[in-house]
Amino acid sequence: MEARIISGILRLFALLPLAWLHRLGRLIGKLFILIPNRERRIAEINLALCFPELSETDRVQLRNRSLEEAGRTLTEMAAVWYWPIERVMGLIQKVSGKECLSRQPEQGLIVLSPHLGCWEIAGLYVASQEAITSLYRPPRKQLLEPIIKSARERSGAELVPTDSAGVKRLYRALQTGGATGILPDQQPNSRKGAVFAPFFGVPALTMLLVNRLVAKTGARVVFCFAQRLPAGRGYHIHFLPAPAGIDSPDPRIAAAALNQGVESCVRQQPEQYQWSYKRFKDQPDGHSSPYK
Repeated sequence: MEARIISGILRLFALLPLAWLHRLGRLIGKLFILIPNRERRIAEINLALCFPELSETDRVQLRNRSLEEAGRTLTEMAAVWYWPIERVMGLIQKVSGKECLSRQPEQGLIVLSPHLGCWEIAGLYVASQEAITSLYRPPRKQLLEPIIKSARERSGAELVPTDSAGVKRLYRALQTGGATGILPDQQPNSRKGAVFAPFFGVPALTMLLVNRLVAKTGARVVFCFAQRLPAGRGYHIHFLPAPAGIDSPDPRIAAAALNQGVESCVRQQPEQYQWSYKRFKDQPDGHSSPYK
């Protein structure tokens, strides 16, 4: 029932143009700002950790802008998930750095898309350019899974779950010159297959999957994000080369390079990053979670 209600609301919102959806999202963000809530609290903690050089006034302003953008993230899903794919692709106004996708014949490609801007449309665009197999974490509400999977696969992507079978599918895709898509800034579920590496100077438990995929397949790594343009004008897709060291045999160097790549993307549009996510929940032994 709940999934049908959510789907119905999004379908209703999909009748609106993007500019109206973003205005509605901004209003939702204003509620996040005015009413004490989990998202506001976590964003405040993360911004204090990651931008200690900012004054309190500047951090509050950045927090407020980020919460407004979080509201837009919610409402724009109606367009990105339910509009015809041709109309969705028409929202992309500019693509920068597309030359980063070039690689040697039969060389695989790993596309890392942080939770920045509209990562849903970033995934759809990459899938329209490459035969891509993407990892995804099934939602907690299982009834939403077919909605999300259908929306994300309609431009050609193949979605595989974050389990051993899904990872094996990534290896096969890369070994045959295909592409894979990974969200690189999610905290791993366990410390197995992960190390702590700095993210904005703060220890963050970081996946080693990318490092292992590169080591076994020699794949090229790029970062990608979709910048949300003002006034509902659409999106600007950015591709950036991965920092040096992401292919290092030393897992800590590789993890640090991965986080550096995410940070470089975020610094371009810091207000559009998902600061309400508990990125630093797991800390090295002897250090407690900053969210407690």
